[in-house]
Amino acid sequence: MNFVKRAGLSLWARKGRTLITFAAFLVITVMVLAGVLIDDATAQAEQKARRSVGAEVNLDIDMGQLGSGGGGGMQAPQIAASTVDELGALPQVQKYTYSMWDRAILKKGTELVTDGVANTMGPDGTAGVGVLDTGLLSDFRSGRFTMLSGRHLTAADQDKKRLLIEERLARKNGLEVGSTVTLGANEGKATAEFTVTGVYRDPRPGSEPDPEYGVNPANMLYATVGGLTRLNSRSGGPLQVGRATFLLRDADDQDRFKDEARRVAGSALDGFALDANDKAIQQMTGPLKSIRSTATLAMWLIVVAGAAVLALLVDLAVKQRRREYGVLLAMGENKTRLIAQQAVEIVAVAALAVGLSALFAQNLTQSAGQALLGREATEARQRIDSWQPPAPGRTGLDEGIDPDDRPVDNADPIDRITVRLDRADLAAVGGAGLGIALLATAIPAASVLRLSPRSILTKGK
Repeated sequence: MNFVKRAGLSLWARKGRTLITFAAFLVITVMVLAGVLIDDATAQAEQKARRSVGAEVNLDIDMGQLGSGGGGGMQAPQIAASTVDELGALPQVQKYTYSMWDRAILKKGTELVTDGVANTMGPDGTAGVGVLDTGLLSDFRSGRFTMLSGRHLTAADQDKKRLLIEERLARKNGLEVGSTVTLGANEGKATAEFTVTGVYRDPRPGSEPDPEYGVNPANMLYATVGGLTRLNSRSGGPLQVGRATFLLRDADDQDRFKDEARRVAGSALDGFALDANDKAIQQMTGPLKSIRSTATLAMWLIVVAGAAVLALLVDLAVKQRRREYGVLLAMGENKTRLIAQQAVEIVAVAALAVGLSALFAQNLTQSAGQALLGREATEARQRIDSWQPPAPGRTGLDEGIDPDDRPVDNADPIDRITVRLDRADLAAVGGAGLGIALLATAIPAASVLRLSPRSILTKGK
C-alpha cells in the first residue's frame, strides 16, 4: 500500500490522538505567530514614530572636559558659526540652528516684568539669546511655546536686528509685531534698535525661573545672532556660537552623522559633545518596547515548551506503534518509507494547524496586543502626569527629582498598533513548526526502526 495513503488511514483510525496533536500544534502556532506579529507591529510603529519625530543631535559644551582642564579656569568653549554651517550641510541633516547668549539691557522706557523671581542680571538686564532659527528650538517644536502673532526668526534674518518677545513683556510695554525695542550692550554704552517680528507664549509662571539663565521666563529675549553679536561689539571677528541643534532626516542616521561631523570639524569640536536627544522618541515608544519584550519572552517560552510537548506526543505515538512497525518490516516494508509515513502524518496535522491559525491569528493578536499596549500607555501617561518640577530655586536632586526626567510635551505614548499578517511571517512560523515536528518524529522513529523486526515484535508494545 502507498505510504501516503497508509498515513491518511492511520490518522483517521487514531482520531483521538490526531485531535490532541492538532490542538497542541494549533495553540503553539497561534501563540508563536502572535509573538511574531506583535514584534513586527511594534517595530513598524516605532520606526514610524522615529521618522515622524526625526532625530535631534545637540552640539553642546562637554562639561566633563570643561571640569577636567585643570588650572586654566572655566572658560566655556565656542565654535565658529561657519563650522556649524559645514556640519549643517551634511547629507544626514534636514535642518539646523545654533545659538549664543549674552546679557541685554532694556532701554528707552521698556520695562521688565517684575511679578516673579528676583532679577539677577542687574537693572533692566535680562538674557538675550541669539538664535539662527527659533522655529527649531525644542520648546517651540514640542508645542510648549506657542507663537501668538508674527513669525519665527530664520536664517534669512541672521544679519538683521530682529527680536522675539514673550506676551507678558509685550503686554506690559504695549509692544506688538512691528514695534521697536532698544537694547543696550552687556558692556559699554552701545545700543541698537530691534524690530519685534513675533510674540510668543511661555506657559511657565514668573515664579519659575528659567533653569539655564535664571531669569523670569516673561523677560526672555530671542534675537538674531548677527544683531546680538554686533550689539556686544564682537563683529570684528568670525561669529562664534556656544551650541547648535541638528535635526536629522532619519533617526537611524545618528551615528553616521556623528562620525561625519567629527571628520569635518576635527579639533574644532574639542570641548564639545555631540549628544542625541531622543527623549521624545523614548517617551512615545516606551509602551511599545514593553509589550515587545513581553511578547518575545512569551514566544520563546512557548516555542521551547511546545517543542517539548510535541516531542513527547510523537515519542509516545511511535512507541505505541512498535508492533505495527515490526509487522510492516517483517512483510518487507522499507524503513525509510515507514519514517516517511510518520513524517507525512505529522506534516499533515501541522499544515492544517498552521492554515487554520492564519484565519484568526491576526484578529486575535490585534485584540490582545491592543489591550496590552493600552494598559502600558495608560501607565506611562500616569507617570508623565504625576511628574512635578522642583520648587523654584531648587535643583530637586535632594528631593529625589531629576530635572532630566521632565516629560517631553506633545510626545504622547503610542497607544495603537496595526497588526498585519503577511506570507513571510506565516512561512517563517510554519517552516519552524514543521522543522521541529519532523525532528521530533525522526529521532524516536529512527531509534525504533534501527532494530530488527524480530527484536521489535519480541519486545512487544
